[in-house]
Amino acid sequence: MNEHIVRSYGDELKQLTSDVARLGGLAEAQVSDSLDALSRRDVALAKTVIARDQKLDDLQKEIERSTFRLIALRQPMAVDLRHAVAALKLSMTLERCGDLAKNIAKRSLVLADAEPLTPFSRSMDRMGRLVAARLKDVLDAYSASDLDRAIAVWSRDEEVDEHYNSLFRELLTYMMGDPRTITASAHLLFIAKNLERIGDYATNIAEVIHFELTGEEVASKRPKLETLPT
Repeated sequence: MNEHIVRSYGDELKQLTSDVARLGGLAEAQVSDSLDALSRRDVALAKTVIARDQKLDDLQKEIERSTFRLIALRQPMAVDLRHAVAALKLSMTLERCGDLAKNIAKRSLVLADAEPLTPFSRSMDRMGRLVAARLKDVLDAYSASDLDRAIAVWSRDEEVDEHYNSLFRELLTYMMGDPRTITASAHLLFIAKNLERIGDYATNIAEVIHFELTGEEVASKRPKLETLPT
């Protein structure tokens, strides 16, 4: 009987990891597809991203319920407790990444009907690919319990900030030079901000992984640009 209980407890912990990894895969796909919808002006894909958001919300709620149930019934300690709390934190962060991807998709619907701002397509694509790669790397680090890979993502936080700063200034200059582009440029500004926030969430995930595996906060200050536009 005791062996069965222990095995069941271990299975519950493994299921939490599996569910978080699955939610991470969904969030990663949402970010990637929202960027594809934007770059290709693909209305059908943008609508698909928006509709799929409910799946992330439902899975996040299920992870939350499972985590609370496990903590209440199993009373985990030490590394097992950190594992459960990490699953809860990561599920909330990944659900927010999905929300931001949905917002990008919604704005891409508006931009699909507007005159394309060709000068910014390459910069936006570059920033999007960087953010998507950071999210993938940190989720791979979580699945593999790879501390070094998580810290590598954490240490590159400034890269996304630099892209956002540059794009922000370029778009403001463009709007001042041609007021007819203000509406479309404003949507691109919001998209760039959404990407910057997803990059921040990838860094947050790296910090959660560090705590889960070591029981300690990251010792040094997060490498963040001090003058980031809001």
